[in-house]
Amino acid sequence: MHPINNYRFGSYAVLAMGLINLRYQTGADGNLSKSSVLISIGAVVLLATFIPRVSNFFMNRIVKLISLALLALCIAYGILI
Repeated sequence: MHPINNYRFGSYAVLAMGLINLRYQTGADGNLSKSSVLISIGAVVLLATFIPRVSNFFMNRIVKLISLALLALCIAYGILI
């Protein structure tokens, strides 16, 4: 399995959390704005993994560590909202 698939799985998880949150908190105040943060981050990263130049950037060691931390923050944000 190519390492870029880890980014795809993570971005899909964030995207799915945003969509699930959008559906299950229907009617809550500010739900669209809170969920759209996760949806947009997940969609942008997922689409970026299919661009070869950006995929090579994602394979940098520092970028891997930063993206892992950001994934954890996004998941924590999705749980807290």
